Amino acid sequence: MHKAKVLPGLVAASLLCAAAPVLAEEAHPLWDLYQQSFKAAKYIDLTHAFEPNMPVWPGFGHAKFKAGVAGADLGDYASKGDEFTYEKHGFVATAYEIPTDQYGTQLDPPSHWDPYGATISDIPASFTLRPLVVIDVHEKVAKDPLYFATVDDVKEWEGRHGMVPEGAVVMFRTDWYKRWDDVEGFGNPPFPSVALDTLKFLHLERKILFHGHEPLDTDSTPTLEGEAWLMHNHFAQAEGVANLDQVPEAGCLISIGFAKPKGGTGGYARYIAICPSDWKYGVSVLEEPGAPLPKQEYPLKRDADGVMVPTKP
Repeated sequence: MHKAKVLPGLVAASLLCAAAPVLAEEAHPLWDLYQQSFKAAKYIDLTHAFEPNMPVWPGFGHAKFKAGVAGADLGDYASKGDEFTYEKHGFVATAYEIPTDQYGTQLDPPSHWDPYGATISDIPASFTLRPLVVIDVHEKVAKDPLYFATVDDVKEWEGRHGMVPEGAVVMFRTDWYKRWDDVEGFGNPPFPSVALDTLKFLHLERKILFHGHEPLDTDSTPTLEGEAWLMHNHFAQAEGVANLDQVPEAGCLISIGFAKPKGGTGGYARYIAICPSDWKYGVSVLEEPGAPLPKQEYPLKRDADGVMVPTKP
């Protein structure tokens, strides 16, 4: 009787002990890859922060930022319409009136032009991480602001680095992003473009995921022929990209993040280049672990545009 009561417990304990080394030695190759490569890699933000005063197509107009307010009566805590404040409520919130989903650095899905196109909420999770190709045409653009990136530009890149990887994201460096502060003029011609033949070559021959450019339009043709072809052939694109001058032509990855409004015809995007640890630009997880986040030098206050900024008392 005594043995019969004890043995099941001993057997269970023995099984747990036998299993423990297996659990301790369980392989996690992606975690290992993070520790070995991604933790020391250099991260470079390719994204403009969106704000009320920035370049946008005049047909849309500018966004408005303002304090978030109570949407209902909350007893002694807040009345409907009250602005939430640190002092009274312990928090603040911001309300955004954004006239378009084609705003700032963005990811354009096919539904932007095509009634049968995928919306932003249809974009698969597999977009998240891809090889990044940077084709540098900024010197040609400096000589001709209306320059159209060509198939030869792509083949010159391939002569230095090998064939463009299938499924890659191809960004065209023009250094046009440095004109972002020209709110009224940034989106108007002349601005650099990507030729239609180049887009067809990249998608149909090299089978890339999508391309990106620094201006807010694919090309400066009267009909936006490049963008029309992309959208009607069910390809996405990135627009309003920044800081490509800080990224090497080859060898990096790109992290792709975007808002997911249901049925959205555009996406407010965040693009991050992930480059080798010895690259001269960017910051690593070792340098900026991200938790805790840095404290502001001065208290946050709303400026005249409703944007929360550190403000010296």
